Order: sequence, then structure tokens, then C-alpha cells
Amino acid sequence: MKLLTGLVFCSLVLAVSGGVFSFVTEAAQGSWDMWRAYQDMKEANFIGADKYFHARGNYDAARRGPGGAWAAEVISDTRENIQQLFGRGHEDSQADQEANRAGRRGEDPNKYRPKGLPGKY
Repeated sequence: MKLLTGLVFCSLVLAVSGGVFSFVTEAAQGSWDMWRAYQDMKEANFIGADKYFHARGNYDAARRGPGGAWAAEVISDTRENIQQLFGRGHEDSQADQEANRAGRRGEDPNKYRPKGLPGKY
């Protein structure tokens, strides 16, 4: 019985220290990447740059790993669903979602970068 208890305990420790803990860490870091892209978008206040910031936030988050990609998808879907609920256009939301997906697929966010956006971003 002690051996079985020890094996179960070790398995739990390994699961937490490996997969589960890593996923949670990636998700937290990915959430921070999304927040940073949102803050940069607000700071830049640049017309036509929203798709770039959508793609960049998702790209940065997804590069963290599966947890980051998951966080990016949940945040992006939630944001778009809330915006549609409050009357934002379906076409614009779909274009945002395509930029989100492109970023999560690892496509270069700069393809959405508008001319004139400061290099800081």
C-alpha cells in the first residue's frame, strides 16, 4: 500500500511539474502577451492597425506553447463575441478573427502592419 501511495504521489508531482504546470505557465504568459498587444494598440491609437495588433498578440502568445495558444484563442473569441453582442459588425469581427488565427498559426503579424505605424510597435 505504501508503494502504491508513493507511486501515485510521484506521478502527481511529475504531472504538475511537467505538463500541467507548463501549460498553466504558458497560458499566463500568453495572456500577458495579449494584454501587452492590447495596451500597445490603445497607445498607438493608429487607424487601421487593429488587425496587426490582433495578429501580433496571438502570435506572441502562441509562441509560448499550447497553453499560450489556448489563452490567445479564448481571449480572442471572448473579445469578439462580446463586441458582436454590443452591435459591432460581423464582417469586421470575422476579419479580426482571421488575423487572430493567422497569428496563432505563426504567420508574420507584419503582413497586417499598416504603413506609417511607428517602429516601436
